[in-house]
Amino acid sequence: MTEEMESRPWEQLEEILEQGDLQELTQYIDELPADEMARALSRISREDQKEIVRILDWEDAADLFEQVPDSLAVDLLRQVSTGDAAKVLNQMQSNERADLLAEFDDDEAEAILEKMQPEAAADARLLTSYPPGVAGGLMITEYLWHYETSVVDDVIRDFREHAEIYSDYDVQYTYIVTEEMVLIGVLRLRDLLLSPNKRKIADIMIRNPLYVRDNTPLTELGAFFDEHELMGVPVADSDGRLIGIVRREDVDDALIDRSDSDYLKSQGIVGGEELRSMSVWRRSSRRLSWLSINIVLNMIAASVIAAYQDTLSAVIVLAVFLPIISDMSGCSGNQAVAVSIRELSLGLVKPFEVFRVWTKEISVGLINGLVLGLLLGTAAFLWKGNVYLGIVIASAMAINTVVAVSIGGCIPLLLKWMKSDPALASGPILTTITDMCGFLLVLSFATMMLAKLQ
Repeated sequence: MTEEMESRPWEQLEEILEQGDLQELTQYIDELPADEMARALSRISREDQKEIVRILDWEDAADLFEQVPDSLAVDLLRQVSTGDAAKVLNQMQSNERADLLAEFDDDEAEAILEKMQPEAAADARLLTSYPPGVAGGLMITEYLWHYETSVVDDVIRDFREHAEIYSDYDVQYTYIVTEEMVLIGVLRLRDLLLSPNKRKIADIMIRNPLYVRDNTPLTELGAFFDEHELMGVPVADSDGRLIGIVRREDVDDALIDRSDSDYLKSQGIVGGEELRSMSVWRRSSRRLSWLSINIVLNMIAASVIAAYQDTLSAVIVLAVFLPIISDMSGCSGNQAVAVSIRELSLGLVKPFEVFRVWTKEISVGLINGLVLGLLLGTAAFLWKGNVYLGIVIASAMAINTVVAVSIGGCIPLLLKWMKSDPALASGPILTTITDMCGFLLVLSFATMMLAKLQ
């Protein structure tokens, strides 16, 4: 393979598809890093994407889909028949399968579920019944469990008889349950293998194991794994029945995904993940939803300038400082927004604690506002030699910084209380208010001191 071909893996993929060599295709996909595979799939034609899914066996196709972003995997699945999509999903791990099905419309998902294997479909329905970001939606259903009445020989025999199935499991423990599937213990495989064959499992298991409820939110799961050095934790329903396992790696991935999604939303991209392999209309609609609203919000801010156009015409130098004050206040406000959203996601602050957050931000805003105001006001005075211009600019900068951090700190909490997404709406609201207040402060102060400024 040439160096140029290695840097353009989609061309190599197209060449292999033209040859129709299944063995070479499978080998190439196995050897290509996951990020390069995703890049290659996003560059080839729809027909070639279909061909890859068609000629790979279902297990290899499932492995491929688990490596690429969910949105790309869903696009690929939409291009094949419902039956083929079901066959691929049958081979996937339970949580990965549920994540992809959650991306489909309800009718599409149900059509696929009806053609899946009954056990896989039941698992998928269970996981997708939970809201995103809780233990029930993040757990896997591939785990080992045995009854408390078993003996060591029973468990080892079960391992041998189902070795092919269990080989795909991440096996470190087997979980011990009652006949009603209530979790009562956990058994380390080391303890199992080193015990006599007729020893009762109940005698060697660890009783009262740690577990989480199926409705435990993502932030609490993150805190749990920070506190406990475990690779996974069992999940129980409200009756204490074992229904799955949440792994540390899945919680870490979910926290990263949430952070990425919040960032995209903060930039006005509705719907979270966007890839350039998506259709143009789909990508355009996601971005336009907030851009169109921003036009209206910016017109409101611009109306303040229109109301003071005589002052601006008389002291044209103010036009230089308006965008500076607006931008610096926006930066201060965005810092406060980021802290509030972070604390909300970690459960460190509740929506009703607006006053507490505001008092915390005021102290920071006063200090930063005075410093920034002094710096910008001094610059204005040194440039034009007019002390009153310096006072106008310094005062506006200081006050608008306090306004910006107050709005930035409190708006996410208020939006959360109103059941709106703080990551999506905080930015546009903050920008409009800080722009409007900044323009109003500068121009109104300048109007009061107009005679001193000319």
